Amino acid sequence: MKKSKIDGYELLDVSDGERLERWGDSILVRPDPQVIWQTAKNSVFWKKADAKYVRSKDGGGTWHFFSSKEFKQIVKYEGISFLTKPTNFKHMGLFPEQEANWCRIDEIVKAAKKPVDFLNLFGYTGAVSLVAGNAGAKVCHVDAAKGMVAWGKENAKISRLSNILIRWIVDDCFKFVEREIRRGNKYDIIMLDPPSYGRGSEGEFWKFEKNIYAFLNLVEKLLSNDFLMVVLNLYTAGFGAGVVKYLLQSTIAAKRECCVEIEEIGLNVAASGLFLPCGIAGVVTRK
Repeated sequence: MKKSKIDGYELLDVSDGERLERWGDSILVRPDPQVIWQTAKNSVFWKKADAKYVRSKDGGGTWHFFSSKEFKQIVKYEGISFLTKPTNFKHMGLFPEQEANWCRIDEIVKAAKKPVDFLNLFGYTGAVSLVAGNAGAKVCHVDAAKGMVAWGKENAKISRLSNILIRWIVDDCFKFVEREIRRGNKYDIIMLDPPSYGRGSEGEFWKFEKNIYAFLNLVEKLLSNDFLMVVLNLYTAGFGAGVVKYLLQSTIAAKRECCVEIEEIGLNVAASGLFLPCGIAGVVTRK
């Protein structure tokens, strides 16, 4: 993996089901089910953690704070600022492993010889929306969680990117895509980062394995004739790279002349120099 351009985040070590991370000047420990090895915890920072997220036997979990310091931190990427802070679901409002996708989107938007319409579905706090907008794309950001969309707007504000053309929409992604098809709108790049489970803005239920195939068939209808890219991120446990490839080949690639590539995304571990897999990105591009 290339050297990271992220300023303010570092994966220090991983062992026994946990990540040791630096967010700004805070040291945090968070659970990670993929870390199934029990290697020695040699980093001195394991004993200097400012907070730790502990899972509950009944599901969910809680943060245990060992410091009174400010846990709201700014993480930067190529001049764009992201506000990060502990949430009730162990997340920090940013997934640094998505840097590979940020870089990919930035490059393809800047290289395009036409105006680029970019659709970010399940957009969360807007990292890739800001990267695309900063590169010059016209962006439509959609997420069912009002709080996440507000967080994305705050990221735009602190990055001084509030004036770039981004539509921030709180909506169920499935219903939004259906309406966009009826409106006849088209996009050149579409990013999908669907959760394993989720609720729409009006309580609609999303389950990845139940909904993703039909959803991808709808998404294909939103692509412009000379579209540039579709990216499908997969974090759902139990599904491998072959599942992502088969989904994309049997939906979008079955109707378009395009190529499907699969990439494992993850993070470099400072203590070992090894690579921690965090998810899969399926990338569709025109031939």
